Amino acid sequence: MTLAVRAMTPKNEAITIAGERVICDQRGVLFMPEMEMLVVSDLHLEKGSSYAVRRGALLPPYDTAATLARLAHVIEDYSPRRVISLGDSFHDGAGAARLPDVFRERLEAMMAGRDWFWVAGNHDPQAPADLPGETVQEIAVGGLMFRHEPSATPVEGEIAGHLHPCARIVQRGRSVRRRCFASDGARIIMPAFGAYTGSLNVLDRAYAGLFRMESLIAYMLGTHRIFPIAGSMLRPG
Repeated sequence: MTLAVRAMTPKNEAITIAGERVICDQRGVLFMPEMEMLVVSDLHLEKGSSYAVRRGALLPPYDTAATLARLAHVIEDYSPRRVISLGDSFHDGAGAARLPDVFRERLEAMMAGRDWFWVAGNHDPQAPADLPGETVQEIAVGGLMFRHEPSATPVEGEIAGHLHPCARIVQRGRSVRRRCFASDGARIIMPAFGAYTGSLNVLDRAYAGLFRMESLIAYMLGTHRIFPIAGSMLRPG
């Protein structure tokens, strides 16, 4: 198996969480067609400028542009009525205030005519400055609860982010590591969407107790499709 499958159109994966059908898109977003709702997590907008301001580290200032461009394509494809940004939408609490006007205008254009919810994250616990939308600690929709950090104990119907999951497999001597959706059918942890975000293997101890390991599936993001990988095939690292 290879994760660089050549396909003419993206192939996404529909799964059920607490009785609700959700579509895992290979670009790293969730879509709920019955509710016309799009979910994205960990945009970490303005991470580059945050490193420059707070640490004096010079990163190429292209992360916000790249992240918003990808998000715009997703929104254009799905035309959702409602969008949930699942926390850490900005890399720090002042990130929205630093947002250049050109990017602010692009973001506001995407938000126009939609219900937009900013879930508070550990990086951005307050409402983003001078942007529309509603800021919430968590939000329940249908049988699902959307929050930034996953609950420490097993829970039914939770959609969370924060941990930036990825998965690694080894086949025919070749190691492949990709961002992923991680789910055991009861809850799902979403991959980070931001251009400068890292990832953490789903076998790391940070995930201990979050999943029923016998039911864990990593929905790995390939170039053109999602690859569901059983937990027994996953490798650390």
